[in-house]
Amino acid sequence: MTSHDVSLDASCSAGLRRRGFLAAASGAAGLGALALAGCSGAGPAGDPASGDGGKPKRGGRLRAAFAGGGASETLDPHLANLFADVARAKALFDKLADYGPDLSARPRLAAAWEPDAGLVRWKVTLREAVFHNGEPVTARDVLHSYRRITDPERAFRAKASLEPVDLGASKALDARTIEFVLKRPTAEFPNVLAAFGAYIVPEGEQDFDTAPVGSGPFRFVSFAPGKSAVLRRNEDYWDGAPYLDELEFVVANEESARVNALLGGQVEYAHELNPTTARAHEGRGQIEIVRLRDSSMQSFAMKTDRKPFDDKRVREAFFLIADRQELVDGALSGAGRIGNDLFGRGYEYYADGLPQREQDLGRAKALLKRAGAENLKVVLDTSPVAAGFTEAAAIFRDQAARAGVTVEIRSGSKDSYWKDILDSGTICSYRSGAMPIEAHISQRLLTGSTTNATKWRHEDFDALYQQAQSTRDKEERAAVFERMQRRLYAEGGFLVWGFADWILGTARGVRGVEAGAPANSLDWARFDKVWLA
Repeated sequence: MTSHDVSLDASCSAGLRRRGFLAAASGAAGLGALALAGCSGAGPAGDPASGDGGKPKRGGRLRAAFAGGGASETLDPHLANLFADVARAKALFDKLADYGPDLSARPRLAAAWEPDAGLVRWKVTLREAVFHNGEPVTARDVLHSYRRITDPERAFRAKASLEPVDLGASKALDARTIEFVLKRPTAEFPNVLAAFGAYIVPEGEQDFDTAPVGSGPFRFVSFAPGKSAVLRRNEDYWDGAPYLDELEFVVANEESARVNALLGGQVEYAHELNPTTARAHEGRGQIEIVRLRDSSMQSFAMKTDRKPFDDKRVREAFFLIADRQELVDGALSGAGRIGNDLFGRGYEYYADGLPQREQDLGRAKALLKRAGAENLKVVLDTSPVAAGFTEAAAIFRDQAARAGVTVEIRSGSKDSYWKDILDSGTICSYRSGAMPIEAHISQRLLTGSTTNATKWRHEDFDALYQQAQSTRDKEERAAVFERMQRRLYAEGGFLVWGFADWILGTARGVRGVEAGAPANSLDWARFDKVWLA
């Protein structure tokens, strides 16, 4: 989305229409966010072919192609919703914390945090950092930022994440220390500090699109919504000045445009490539393909409050109907790995000791018979809103037929799908980007959760979540989270059949892009750690 007098040629600029929503991972601006992919340079650091030994060097401009949002794009980090928005926000601003490879919170602007015995008061100490205007980042700036995000008149992304914080009672103890007062015990409070969109801006900052001031690794140069943004190195960045002189975001909405720009040398980084493109170019020597594992949960969401899925035997039968490897191979073109009906494979607190569920059509038929659901007919809602949705629906329809279940596929609008499926229908295609398991539970599986697509509402389950948040000892807390996941594995509403890779492409001369960690984690879009060999 940047421009450095760069204009994509006709093949690159044609059809810049597809919006790459951060929330698309979960679907919509409320279903959770599929976040961007870890941006740590395209090829392996120290690739012998480069002759540079992997030693970082300074200089140059990197041009990164993202899908954009047209004239509505903004540099206001609290409004960031598109992948491009978030990548720009990450370059210009900082949060108090961010998510590590296992989606646990890691300190950023916060140097340390410490709770009281009751887990309702947290003291957060800021590291020494300065904004681009030379002013220090202070406790007042933090409180201003969080109060702005929670403004009832605004629809800022991180508002729901900050709900546990009583900002009226929270206060600055000194210039670099904040006491956050919470409405209830919250052992996983650092996840709030790392929440998507919870960026820190200077107190009183208003001009985000013509002269934004942050504390991030790059400073603002120019911004043309829907076209480009140019940033330059912040020499005073607290985490070390970036290697790049300049960073340019170029808008290319169609995947083919991003690939052509990368192949043609018009950009050095292309975000969000599809598996077919990856297979065509991986190992061929022209560009590098970077895969971010376990970045997107792929599933079907069954409404547990209505027939036929109000019967847990029917839900278990559907768990057993799924041939997960066939779904991954067919719907994701093999770019992922199978799921086990739980969110967050590889993340902190994931219950990885449960047996891998496999297709068992005989048992599925028996369960349906006991539930009085022989010859069952269901309507599966899906949409081309997300890659692989319609393909997965068709594959599952054929799998279900072998268990005597008739699945009718109903395709919904791209524009309204995520809103529509929250309350309507009985089973639907669903996906989610990376987030902490605790956040997945709080946002989607509690009685009061606003994006509860499976309508999972159980007071005893809610109580277990509160028990986990009230448990200071981490091992004891992990045991409670595992207990909750065992319940979901046995009778929950998410049929999680796979986890998709997030795929990036980079030019051969790009270094520092890390593979492996899921999208939405700290290392996604870490352009401050990238260099040009």
